[in-house]
Amino acid sequence: MDNEDFRAWSRRAAEWGADYRANLSERPVRARTAPGEIASAIASHAPEKPEAMDDIFADFEAHIVPGMTHWQHPRFFAYFPANAAPVSVVAEYLVSAMAAQCMLWQTSPAATELETKMLDWLRQALGLPQEFQGVIQDSASSATLAAVLTMRERALEWRGNKAGLAGQAAVRVYSSDQVHTSIDRAIWVSGIGDDNLVRVPVSGPLRSMDTQALDAAIRADREAGLLPAGIIASVGGTSTGGTDDVAAVCAVARAHGLYVHVDAAWAGSAMICPEFRHFWAGVGEADSIVFNPHKWLGAQFDCSAHFLRDPDSLVKTLAIQPEFLKTHGRDGIINYSEWSVPLGRRFRALKIWFLLRAHGLEGLRAMIRNHVAWSQELAERVRAMPGFEIVTEPMLSLFSFRHVPENADDLDAHNLALVTAINDDGRIYLTQTRVDGKLAIRFQAGQFETTREDVMSALDVIVGCAQRLMSNR
Repeated sequence: MDNEDFRAWSRRAAEWGADYRANLSERPVRARTAPGEIASAIASHAPEKPEAMDDIFADFEAHIVPGMTHWQHPRFFAYFPANAAPVSVVAEYLVSAMAAQCMLWQTSPAATELETKMLDWLRQALGLPQEFQGVIQDSASSATLAAVLTMRERALEWRGNKAGLAGQAAVRVYSSDQVHTSIDRAIWVSGIGDDNLVRVPVSGPLRSMDTQALDAAIRADREAGLLPAGIIASVGGTSTGGTDDVAAVCAVARAHGLYVHVDAAWAGSAMICPEFRHFWAGVGEADSIVFNPHKWLGAQFDCSAHFLRDPDSLVKTLAIQPEFLKTHGRDGIINYSEWSVPLGRRFRALKIWFLLRAHGLEGLRAMIRNHVAWSQELAERVRAMPGFEIVTEPMLSLFSFRHVPENADDLDAHNLALVTAINDDGRIYLTQTRVDGKLAIRFQAGQFETTREDVMSALDVIVGCAQRLMSNR
């Protein structure tokens, strides 16, 4: 592809993207293809000779797009959003064109320095104390792994990376059962082991960690010769929005000298609105915090903001400095590859810069406030419908519900059939969870361009599908 072809196809790709976004609401939200259908349409081996771009692009439209679930659809109410505001997409075009490897300051000074500034913009927007510094990770999973590795090394007095875990006292980490499964993976990958992730009971409407039970568990482990290392607190857990009392968790941690990591991957974006910050009151006492601008704030995936009270502990845990990665003749620079597990780094800060400038914090606050208000309004409408119950009350824009008809023998099976029917219908997309062992259906509003009409349309789909299910019995 020469430069003129590159120019022409870049224009065509951008025009396709604009058309796709303009007409997205006309598509079913979730892919309707059967397993293996896409693979069967793809050649069994790579071509020996070049193929025409016209043919490649035609196959993309014919075979790939129909097999995509449309995460930017305004009626995507499943999981949590993975937003890509149009201005963020434009920034990613530029990043892709430059294709820089931003692992060190010297490999792209602008990428490093813009990242430093953008994380400080976000820190201020969230109301975090000035001593916090930030780094962009690819996802909250990576940020949590980095936090677990740091708490492990601190507890082992920095012996773990060199000597390994064999022969050491078992390292213990504490969380509730409301945290994301990325915490489990971090425990596995760090070598701590699942048996040493202590699940603390929860209570109350927000399913918060019982801090008295947390304190007792830490004391019991110490008495047993085990090595408590850190606590992972949840703010807006994936299942139903489980949220810990961060201030109380941090108080327990201080009493025992433990590291606290706060996972606010989804809900953290809402903290740009001062009225929602009570959900993480005391967060300034934590050691590290993660939230994903690529979820609710509108930055295209991947983009996870990881804030640290003491970055030196993270760097001491992760940094490796062979001669070929040293920057000679420069003092006081940051090499962000020393702040993350991967060496390679994309230029992720550019999309945050574009996003915050194009929408302003007030524009982003208005979006989040609307999503919260609309979701809460929908919850009340579902509650008022005969045969429906709210299982967990709205936490920001997330709630769960269940259909409980009088003549249903197995409510779990019935609600699983209902969420399947809703998603097969194609107009909206929801996912299920379990609350106290019982199946419930989740709803969350968070897509960047969704409207009140989109959110309220969910009621007709939910009720209609439930009525059809019952009439077919």
